[in-house]
Amino acid sequence: MSHIVTTHPSSSSFNATFTAQSVFRSIVKVSVAMVFTATFVAFPVLAGPGHDHGEAAPVAGGNSPKRLPDGSVFLPKPAQRQLAVRTLPVEPSDLQQTFELAGKVVMDPNAGGRVQPTQAGRIEGGPRGLPSLGQSVRKGEVLAYVVPSSSSIERSNQNAQLAELRANKDLAEKRLARMRELEGTIPRKEIEAVQSEIASLTARAAAIGGGLSTRETLVAPVSGVIASSNVVTGQVVDARELAFEIVDPSRQRIEALAYDAKLIGNVGAATMAVGNERVPLKYIGSARSLREQALPMSFAAEGAAISKLAVGQPVTVFVQTGTKLNGIRVPASSLMKNPSNQTIVWVKTDSERFDSRVVTFEPLDGVTVAVTSGLKKGDRVATNGASLINQIR
Repeated sequence: MSHIVTTHPSSSSFNATFTAQSVFRSIVKVSVAMVFTATFVAFPVLAGPGHDHGEAAPVAGGNSPKRLPDGSVFLPKPAQRQLAVRTLPVEPSDLQQTFELAGKVVMDPNAGGRVQPTQAGRIEGGPRGLPSLGQSVRKGEVLAYVVPSSSSIERSNQNAQLAELRANKDLAEKRLARMRELEGTIPRKEIEAVQSEIASLTARAAAIGGGLSTRETLVAPVSGVIASSNVVTGQVVDARELAFEIVDPSRQRIEALAYDAKLIGNVGAATMAVGNERVPLKYIGSARSLREQALPMSFAAEGAAISKLAVGQPVTVFVQTGTKLNGIRVPASSLMKNPSNQTIVWVKTDSERFDSRVVTFEPLDGVTVAVTSGLKKGDRVATNGASLINQIR
């Protein structure tokens, strides 16, 4: 019997074949991935309509104003001229200590006044009508009339009393006429008594009749302008109600509150800032009773600058004392705030570079301040355009 022998591949040959196939499949996958990558790189994907984000931001030029990593500012010369940047060298000096007080504009009692009715009534216009705000008036000028207001019962009682007085007066006149006919038989003193009675009745009737028809006249107590007007024609007002307020704009006073008692009696020069203008103040005196836990101080102010202020307007008063302090005088406009809310000034350290310096300061006169730390002699502080430098990012 013959035997049929079947030949099977060995395990080693099978493993070699499987490994070759796996390597081939890996090469094919890598090739396909490279083809897809090349396709996307060569052909960029474009967003559809409405999905684009605009053009890319331009890269900042090397010669444009910018904030440097260390916090300083690079500002080229052309930009400095365009922003009108000005600097000033500073040096320490002895300055007078100054206190900053909160104040307000008040009326000068000798150059202003209030118009108030003494009785209740209805307002009527004067010869020129009711005055308007800002209108100039003269002392003694009639501003308005107040027609007394009374109830119907009061008026009827006054009319009845007036009628009674007139009737008594008629009877007295007739009695006097009869007495004069018998003048030789009637004593002279009885005739004079009747005459006196008639005069009294006449005066009483005139007073009551005048009270029913007389209007109270409201006149200007001083010359000036109408600062406030609180009435209109036909308005019913009460006694002592404020109708008009008159002030002289060129003569007003400043009232400030001092919380430090050491300031009393140690007041030197005093000023007030109105915009960029300094207005000198004359110290009048201080109160001796507290108001809002402070002592009121009174200052006189005159001139064109004070005439721009209104009564009640808040102001800041700077009072200098005899005490000296060492500091550097710089304009108040040079003071800025950094992101940490610290007070800084910008110092020019190079022809096109500005550094910020954290400083402490004391007020002087509202326009300038005394820097007590943070600066040294010779520093060039930006006095104009500092706010623009502070905005550069």
